[in-house]
Amino acid sequence: MTDALKLDGESLLALVTQLREWAMALGFSQIGVADVDLSSAEPGLLAWLNNGFHGDMVYMARHGIKRARPAELVPGTVRVITARMDYLPRATPDTPDDWQAVEWQHLHAPAEASVSVYARGRDYHKVLRSRLQKLAERLAEAVGPFGHRVFTDSAPVLEVELASRSGIGWRGKHTLALHREAGSMFFLGEIYIDLPLPVSQPVSSHCGSCSACIDVCPTQAIIGPYRVDARRCISYLTIEHDGPIPEELRAAMGNRIYGCDDCQLVCPWNKYAQRSTLPDFDPRAPLTHASLLQLWAWSESDFLHHTEGGPIRRIGYERWRRNLAVGLGNALRAQPDAQMTAALQSARENASELVREHIDWALAQG
Repeated sequence: MTDALKLDGESLLALVTQLREWAMALGFSQIGVADVDLSSAEPGLLAWLNNGFHGDMVYMARHGIKRARPAELVPGTVRVITARMDYLPRATPDTPDDWQAVEWQHLHAPAEASVSVYARGRDYHKVLRSRLQKLAERLAEAVGPFGHRVFTDSAPVLEVELASRSGIGWRGKHTLALHREAGSMFFLGEIYIDLPLPVSQPVSSHCGSCSACIDVCPTQAIIGPYRVDARRCISYLTIEHDGPIPEELRAAMGNRIYGCDDCQLVCPWNKYAQRSTLPDFDPRAPLTHASLLQLWAWSESDFLHHTEGGPIRRIGYERWRRNLAVGLGNALRAQPDAQMTAALQSARENASELVREHIDWALAQG
């Protein structure tokens, strides 16, 4: 047994206090500790998978119930350190105090391209993973070697379940974690550990009778409180799904070409969303006020250059063009535009089969 595992209760409690201080210095906003018994979450997970709500995300079914069993994923795990990192960009002209109103205006400008707020800066996987690892190393310096593994949306982990059990927030009706003083504009990360740290207390839910997130969803992907059919979700369709966008959902996508923030924009708790303390999530110029046509003009090398180090690159150029074609089609339906039509027509011949299908659909909307 390592020295770390021999710490008494008082020392472990003091260690959690220190852990929070180290985490704040690394840019995290909140730290919690969860137990590993998630058995009560297993029926809901299995029902979600059995209904096929995970769509093409086959890894969800492949890992199955292991998502609810941390000690099976990482043997020896007895606790999970949960971390919250706010990502609302620092106050700039691109993210003013009335940022929610600005985002709504953006969504109602058909010719503009809308990219989810979280995706306009650096790839959060890289930011959180490196800082979680530093936090684990700082902990090891204090207590000696201990078993651990870091996760950031990168393995079969029930992140929101762990976050809600450890006091990071509660599960909103849109299934995202919510915090009374931070809304939902934050990332989650975890460190699976073999240290018996004292667990944090969960917080109560404060959604009440509000159904704003359910009502606003453009594609009715939130099929009921705490239930999302990913196959209808615009974030899933524009990011995870690699085939044709279902025709019946294309019009509802509007100008959303990567992700969707509607359920967060409408949530009353996000008036309390906290600004990030890090420059990593500041928006990059090409993704803030670009028009659909400007992004359509990108070559593949342009795409790779402008998305370097960011989360958008993972979908690849073909899916990027597919999403843009849908956006252009929706813009043409709102207002016929000769330049958009010409741009689509000129790209059709050399487009892949997937992109050509969406170009043809877009042209038919004008």
